Amino acid sequence: MPAYNFKAQFAGPVKSRLKRQTIRAKRANRPRAGQTAYCFTGLRTKAVRRLGAWPIVAVMDVMLSAQGVWLEGDQHPDIHLDNFARADGFGSWAAMQTWFEREHGLPFHGDLIMW
Repeated sequence: MPAYNFKAQFAGPVKSRLKRQTIRAKRANRPRAGQTAYCFTGLRTKAVRRLGAWPIVAVMDVMLSAQGVWLEGDQHPDIHLDNFARADGFGSWAAMQTWFEREHGLPFHGDLIMW
């Protein structure tokens, strides 16, 4: 049962299904397509709220860097970076880069989980 906690800034877009993917650090028990993504905000607090539960449709290796996005080890120059960032709840690629740099550092290696 993959459960994901989202910061308050992402709760609205997840609940309204504008954000239908998440990028997470690698886990020992990697999620798989077909499992259900249980999405929350405020986990482990009294203010916990369930945002929804949706079937995972794809899980891919992802790397984010100042130069762009790599999926499954290949750079994808055809990905429109602003659209990729918007699908993940950001207003632009620049905003996504800034957030990941601040929160995790770049380059960031993880899993792209889509539902």
